[in-house]
Amino acid sequence: MPTCNKFLTCVLSLATLLFAGQSLSTATKYAPTSVDMQVKQVSEHVYYVEGKPGIATDNEGFISNAGFVITGDGVVIFDALGTPSLANELIKKIKSITDQPVKKVVVSHFHADHIYGLQVFEELGAEIIAPLGAQKYINSEGAKERLEERQFSLDPWVNENTHLVLPDTTVEKSTTFTMGDLTFTINFMGKAHSDGDLTMLVEPDKVLFSGDIIFQGRIPFVGSADSKIWLDTLTRLETDGLTALVPGHGPASRDPKNTISLTRRYLAYLREVMGTGIEELTPFDEVYAAADWSEFKNLPAFDAGNRINAYQVYLSMEAEMLEE
Repeated sequence: MPTCNKFLTCVLSLATLLFAGQSLSTATKYAPTSVDMQVKQVSEHVYYVEGKPGIATDNEGFISNAGFVITGDGVVIFDALGTPSLANELIKKIKSITDQPVKKVVVSHFHADHIYGLQVFEELGAEIIAPLGAQKYINSEGAKERLEERQFSLDPWVNENTHLVLPDTTVEKSTTFTMGDLTFTINFMGKAHSDGDLTMLVEPDKVLFSGDIIFQGRIPFVGSADSKIWLDTLTRLETDGLTALVPGHGPASRDPKNTISLTRRYLAYLREVMGTGIEELTPFDEVYAAADWSEFKNLPAFDAGNRINAYQVYLSMEAEMLEE
């Protein structure tokens, strides 16, 4: 009998462990994604994956870009994509190229399509680096509501196991670090496209990851951005000697100056037209209807976003004038 009791105890203990392991596996398993995620090489060390244009819930949430840099002493990621499933797929792609571990993840800004994959990299032990302003977003009611909405609209790729990740390191001024033979410059842009924005320059490749302060071949999403600071930032970047630029959305550019110029011209035109209307006390609808949108109307996302962008700039410039 003692032998039998011992045997039963072992069986029960093994069953308990197997059940616990299965539960743990289920809790940490990410829903498979069917998106076509192709890795594109930009330079000797720099790669990226390109999301398709669309609204946030299109293409299983794969609408934004993420990049990675293989240094010889680890991998640096730029942005984390819009679902844990997408981030998990990105890790598979990286592992097909290198067996180096992911050591750092630099987050350009805290908008949902760039951050919901962070928990996957956190589980790998990577250092999460984000701009000042990230905590403000994470602790906001808006962040909670956005996550709840995506748990519904992007289920099962965003679900009850998806959570926001606080950064390990917060950047509030431009800084550099080295890994392998590469130097990384993280530029703190302040409140440009969001409550806090970062870009990352990779040297010696001279490739810039811009996040959403630059959009390639389409109009940007303005949202609650400070369009004045954003415009000033783009004006400075336009003069930099870059070999390539990887934006937050759209294909990488081999002509960075021209790419930066499109976003800069768009923001400049918004501010010029809306600013004139405000000075003349003209209602928004009249200002918008009278504007000449011909330079931008054929760009992707114009129909979905231009009027919203213009109204946001109109409101923000009204506030600017009241502060003067």
